[in-house]
Amino acid sequence: MGFVAIGQGLGVLRGAWPADGDAGRRRRALVVLGLLLALVAVVEVLAAQPISGGWSVSVPASPAEHATGGPVPYGGHPADRRLHLLVLPLLALATTLPLPLLAGQPMIAAAVGGAAAVLSVGAFHTLTFAGAAAQVIALYRAGRQGRPGPALALAAPFPLLALLPALPVGELVLPLACLAPAAALGGVARAARAAAGAHTAARRQAAGDLLEHTARGERARIARELHDVVAHHISLVAVQAETARLAVPGMPQAGAERLLAIGDTARQALTEMRRLLGVLREDDGTEASWRPQPGLRLHELNELLDGSREASGAATRLILRGTPAELDPGVELAAYRIVQEALTNARRHAPGAAVDVELHYTGAGLELSIRDNGPGPLDGQGGHGLAGMRERAAAVGGELVTGPAPGGGFLVQAVLPGRESAA
Repeated sequence: MGFVAIGQGLGVLRGAWPADGDAGRRRRALVVLGLLLALVAVVEVLAAQPISGGWSVSVPASPAEHATGGPVPYGGHPADRRLHLLVLPLLALATTLPLPLLAGQPMIAAAVGGAAAVLSVGAFHTLTFAGAAAQVIALYRAGRQGRPGPALALAAPFPLLALLPALPVGELVLPLACLAPAAALGGVARAARAAAGAHTAARRQAAGDLLEHTARGERARIARELHDVVAHHISLVAVQAETARLAVPGMPQAGAERLLAIGDTARQALTEMRRLLGVLREDDGTEASWRPQPGLRLHELNELLDGSREASGAATRLILRGTPAELDPGVELAAYRIVQEALTNARRHAPGAAVDVELHYTGAGLELSIRDNGPGPLDGQGGHGLAGMRERAAAVGGELVTGPAPGGGFLVQAVLPGRESAA
C-alpha cells in the first residue's frame, strides 16, 4: 500500500516538474510542493484523532502496554493528549518544511527533515505519508546536488529503523526504508550522468574550436601564398601591357586600345583576387598584411636558421653550393617551407642535434638537403609534417625523399626545378 502511494505521488510529480534548464521555475515548484506536503502532513496528524476517544497512533511501551500486550491509545490522559496534540503536528511540519525553507541547501534540508522523521518514527511510532514523500524528494536532491557519500549517509537511518526488532514497523516505514537509499542513489547517478554529459559536450566543443582554428589558419596561409605567387604575375601583366602601350612609337590605335584593355583586365583581376583572398582571411582575426612570402634570399635563410638555433640551442649550419640563381617564386616558397618544417622536425624528434642545411644550385634547379646527427628515424615519425613537405615539392614539380642519413641521423632531400623547368 505504502509503496504504491509513494510511487504514484512521485510519478505525478515527475510529470509536472519543470525542465532542468529553468532553475527559477524548479525552485518555485519545490517551494509550492513543500508547503503542500506540510499542509497534508498536519491534516494527516489531525485526522488521526477521532471525534471521541484517543489518538489512533501508537506510543512507546509503557507499564500498561506491557500489561495488556499492546499499545495504549492516547486520550486516556488529557495532559498526554494535549501534549501530543502539540508535538505530533510540529514533527509533521519538521519532516516537510525543510524542503521549501532550505531549497537552496539540499544537504541541510535532507538532514533536518531526516532527523525529524527518525524522531517521529523512533519516539512516537508514526510517520505521515507527506513526511515520507518529503524525505524521498529531499534525499534525491541531496544526491543530485551534494556529495555522494553524505547523501547516502543521510539515507542510512531509515533501513536501520526498519531492521530494529524492538521497533514496530508502520505502514510507511518499510517502503521508506527501501525508497530512501534508492532516491539518494538515483540523485547521485543523475548528477554523474549530467557531469559526464557536460564533459563530453565541452570536449566536443574544444575539438570543434580546434578544427575551426586550424581551418582559419589554413585559409589565411592559402590567402598569403596565393597573393605572393599569383598577384606578382598579374601585376607584371598589367605593368608590361601599360609599358608596351606607352613605349612603342607609332602603335596603331586598335593595338593601343587592346593593350589598355589588357592592363585594365589585369588590374581588375588583381582587385577581385584580393577581395576573394580577403574573404579567406576574414576569420584570421588580424589585419590583412600583404607582405611577400619568404624565399631563398640570404637574409631570410639566416633569420630562419638563427631562430632555430635560439629555439634548440644546437648548432645549425647553412651551406651554399653553386651559383645562386633566382627561381620561380612558388619554388622558392616551397624550398623555404621545406627547410622550415625540417628544422622543426629536428627540434622535435632530435633535440640538441646539430643540423646542416645545404642548398646546391645546379643550373637546372635546386638540390636541397637538411640533415641532423640525431638518432635517426623513429617509429611513428611519418606524420603530417613529412607528408606536407612531399606535397609542397610535388606541387612545384619537384621530388622529396626522407630517411636515415649515412653514418646516422635523419636526412631530407628535395630536388626542385629551375625557372625553365618550372615553366
